[in-house]
Amino acid sequence: MAFGLSAMRTLAAAFAIGTAAPALAQAPAAPSGGPANTLDAVKARGTLACGVNTGLAGFAQPDSQGVWRGFDVEYCRALAAAIFGDANKVKLVSTTAQVRFTALQSGEVDVLSRNTTWTLSRDTSLGLDFPAINFFDGQGFMVKTSLGVKAAKELDGATICVAPGTTTEQNLADWSRSAAVKFTPVVIERLEEIVAAFVAGRCDAYTTDVSGLAATRAAQTKPADYLILPDVISKEPLALGVRQGDARFADIVRWTHYLLLAAEEFGITQANVDSMMTDPRPEVQRIVGKTGGLGPMLGLADNWGVTVLKAVGNYGEVFKRHLEPIGIQRGPNAQWNKGGLQYAPPFR
Repeated sequence: MAFGLSAMRTLAAAFAIGTAAPALAQAPAAPSGGPANTLDAVKARGTLACGVNTGLAGFAQPDSQGVWRGFDVEYCRALAAAIFGDANKVKLVSTTAQVRFTALQSGEVDVLSRNTTWTLSRDTSLGLDFPAINFFDGQGFMVKTSLGVKAAKELDGATICVAPGTTTEQNLADWSRSAAVKFTPVVIERLEEIVAAFVAGRCDAYTTDVSGLAATRAAQTKPADYLILPDVISKEPLALGVRQGDARFADIVRWTHYLLLAAEEFGITQANVDSMMTDPRPEVQRIVGKTGGLGPMLGLADNWGVTVLKAVGNYGEVFKRHLEPIGIQRGPNAQWNKGGLQYAPPFR
């Protein structure tokens, strides 16, 4: 697929730019001895428990009033709108990279909407499913401009800050071996502490997904003092996560993502969704629930799509609202018909 390779090669260029509640103690897990029924548990509780990052600019972070906002937060709100008809019926649960999977496995959260890479081992050995990739990413490096480093291979002998127990840590080790670059890891669990260590000079470079580097860079007092290197050393398909064994709930998560994509493709926005109810195109009619009866197939209302789009807008609007301000461009996350990898299956 030539367009896919081209999109991945644009990843570095696309990104090179200049507290939520604690884990829920008593959230119901799936009943043992039978199939999971997350949707019924969520409805009985009256809120969706959604796992997000502990604080990452553009993705999940409290604003000056303490209200959590970001790309991943909008997905939590979109799912609540789909299920309840009310985007506010969501409990955001901050999760570190180390506890996120346990939180989902145990039922503390119903869905993960935080920068989590879909890998074979996670898909098969953790009791999880990844219904949709909502952000195509890749791992990179950031250094202080004053270091004078322009490429990753120049980091030979450097100290590199990295989070433990992540694909980032494994990718760094794999890259080091293949590129014959030696480094000293500075392993720190919490994101805030990693960034603080990097800024304080405890490590020469910081490595994580390039989106995370862009978010960290944008949050600094002087972003120009930091450089994201052009090297992208991995593929990081960031995906929404749910527990295995509950196809109905996975379908809701999957098709909520596809709804945001399809709405953008057909020009349905947060502002015009009401007027699009009379759009004559058959697929638009099905997206807004005028025909097709698709909502009940998911266990949702016929107008679930309208409710979601009124709450958060389409994929492009969510992206523009939260990620473009920190310097992240669409790149591989553009629509399929604009050179990207994002693609919604037909609503029919």
